[in-house]
Amino acid sequence: MSATTQTIDSVLVPTDGSDGALAGAKRGIDLAATVDAELHVLSVVDTTELESVSSVFDSDTTADERTALEDAAEEAVETVVTTAQERAPDLAVTTAVEEGKPFQCIDDYADASEIDVIAMGTKGRAGLKRVVLGSVTENVLRTVDVPVLAVPPAAIDGSLTPETTENVLLPTDGSEGAAAAVDWGVHLADVFDAMVHALYSADTSRLTMGSEPSTILSELEQAGETALEAVRERARETGVSVTGTVANGPPARVILDSADDTGVDLIVIGTHGRSGLERHLLGSVTENVVRSADVPVVCVPMREREEEGE
Repeated sequence: MSATTQTIDSVLVPTDGSDGALAGAKRGIDLAATVDAELHVLSVVDTTELESVSSVFDSDTTADERTALEDAAEEAVETVVTTAQERAPDLAVTTAVEEGKPFQCIDDYADASEIDVIAMGTKGRAGLKRVVLGSVTENVLRTVDVPVLAVPPAAIDGSLTPETTENVLLPTDGSEGAAAAVDWGVHLADVFDAMVHALYSADTSRLTMGSEPSTILSELEQAGETALEAVRERARETGVSVTGTVANGPPARVILDSADDTGVDLIVIGTHGRSGLERHLLGSVTENVVRSADVPVVCVPMREREEEGE
């Protein structure tokens, strides 16, 4: 019996019709099917694109552009629905097309529909020299209160099932932000019957002038063992197999190297960690990991854990 409190009753898949969005959709479909959750498929007619057109062209052209965007949104939704029917025929699916700023619509929909997890690609369709869904994903990661399953283009042909998900990498810095990710990482490992690989980075690049390297490194390694023990305890409570490693180096590089060396299928990481010099260390690390990872990354906001404790 699982000791974790996380539940996944609904999964939101935003889509813009791109291959990147489809990569996210496939993993979201797999997750929903694995936990028997309802799948929500959302496409947004981007009003910023309409505004840019209306500022240059006449009303007829603007109307044509609106119709084209609405048709594209409907088609994007239908593509995901068809994919869901192929991958999980019995999956319950709800669809929606909305108009507004994409990341805001995604956030609002997630709140209104009480979504538990959002699954989306890290790269979307290119337009006006920018990557639309990519920038949307970054904004979503910064604003939503639920975990986001961020799927890179390299993962478009894979799947997220108990048969294909054997190893979960769970970086931790011992902070409250990382603790939320620990809960979710262990829960997902339980769902997929996978092993947790807990990882702590002893970041020696942060050593300051005048500090004794050996002393600081020893303290970092001790802190790492404490952080890893918290993961081990959580895993033991849930009956999940776990390993733990303290590695020296910058966190993002350590995480990415470990993911490659271990051959993990999924990374689970907090979006906010220890703060210092007016920045969130694990937050910046998370952004770097999401941008560079070849496997899906579940990003867990600290707010999610805070709300559980209320």
